[in-house]
Amino acid sequence: MQTNHRIVWLDWLRVCACFMVMIVHSTEPFYLGGEGSRILTGTDAFWAAFFDSFVRACVPLFIIASSYLLFPVQTSTGDFFRRRLGRLLVPFVVWSLAYALIWGEPVENLQGLLLNFNYSAGHLWFVYMLLGIYLLMPLLSPWAERVGRRELLGYLAVWWFTLLIPFIREWASGGELLVIHGPTGIPNPAPYPLWGEASWNGYGLFYYVSGFIGYLLLGLYFRRFVPELSWKRTCFIALPTWLAGFVLCFGGFLVRALASATSFPIEGPVDLAVGWETPWYNDTLGVALMTIGWVLLFRKFGKVQASKEPQGDPTSPSLLTAVSKASYGMYLCHMFVLAYASAACRNWLGTGSDGILGPWTTPVEILLTALITFSFTAIACTLLQRIPKVGKWVVG
Repeated sequence: MQTNHRIVWLDWLRVCACFMVMIVHSTEPFYLGGEGSRILTGTDAFWAAFFDSFVRACVPLFIIASSYLLFPVQTSTGDFFRRRLGRLLVPFVVWSLAYALIWGEPVENLQGLLLNFNYSAGHLWFVYMLLGIYLLMPLLSPWAERVGRRELLGYLAVWWFTLLIPFIREWASGGELLVIHGPTGIPNPAPYPLWGEASWNGYGLFYYVSGFIGYLLLGLYFRRFVPELSWKRTCFIALPTWLAGFVLCFGGFLVRALASATSFPIEGPVDLAVGWETPWYNDTLGVALMTIGWVLLFRKFGKVQASKEPQGDPTSPSLLTAVSKASYGMYLCHMFVLAYASAACRNWLGTGSDGILGPWTTPVEILLTALITFSFTAIACTLLQRIPKVGKWVVG
C-alpha cells in the first residue's frame, strides 16, 4: 500500500525494527557483565529472555524491507552501487570514527578499523552484513525476475532446513562447542563440522544458501506471491507462527541460562552468554518464524494506517516518514545515548529485585532505556537530516 509514493507498512516496519534494536541493547546489561556473563536474579533471567526474544526479529525485518524496495535490482549495477553504497558507507565511516575516537583507546581503535568494527561498537556488524547482501543483489536479480513460485519455495525450503543447523551442531557436539576468540576479544563458537566442512574447508553443502540471504528471498516471496489477506486470516497465520518462534527463543535462552548454575547470581566468562544466545541467532528457526509473523502483521497494519494518511504534498513527510528515513542514522548512533541512559536508569531505580520497583524494576529499566534512546536519537537524526548537503552523509 503506497501513500505519497511510499510503502506505508515498510515505514512502520523500519521504525518499529529500529526500536526493537534498542530494546535488544537495553536488555544486554541484564545478562552481560562482570567477567562477561552475569545474571543477578531469576527475575532478571526471565525478563532478559522475554524482552530479547520478543524483538529478536529486528535485523531480519530490515533485510525484508531492503528486499521489498530493492530486489530485484531495476537499474544497472553501477547505478545501483552509486545510489546505495554511497548513502550507506559514508554515514557508517563517520560514526565508526566517532566510536573509535570517543570510546576506548583511539589509536588502537583506528588501527582495528582497517580489519573490522570496534568491539565497543559491536552493533556495526550489521552494516558489513548489509553490504554483503547488496553485493549479491545484482548477481541474483536476473534469476529473481523470472523465478516462479514453486522454484522459489524450493530454495526457501532448503534455507529453512539451514535454520536448524546451529541446533544440529550443538546436538552433534554433545552440547560442548569450543569457543574461540578473535583479536578484539569477540567470542565465536567453533562449529562442529557438517556436510563437507573440515579444518581445511569451511564452505560446506549449505554454506551458500544459508544465513541472511534467506531473508532476501523471503522478502521476494512475500512481495510476489503472498496476496492481500483479511484480518482474520492474517491473525490466524501470523499469531501462532510468531508465538511458536517466541517460545523457541524464550524457552531456549531461559533453559540454557538456568542450566548454567544452581543458584544466583550466575556469573562466568562471556563464553557462557554465547551459549545462552544460540536460540537468538538470526539464522535459527525461532527468529525466522517471528519474522514471518511480524511481516504479515505489519502489512495489514500499514494498510489500515495508509487509509488515514492525508494525500497532501508528497514533499512534506509525516512524522512516521521522517523517522523512517532517519532510522539508519538512529541505528548507527544510538549506542552513544543508550549507554548513558541505561546507566542513569540503573542508578535511579536500582538493580534486580532490590530495585525500588521490586520485581518490576528490570522491565521498567529496559523499556525506559529504550524509549529515552529512541526519542533522543529520533529527534537528533531527523533534525540532522534536514541540514542541506550534510544531513544525508551523516544520517543516510
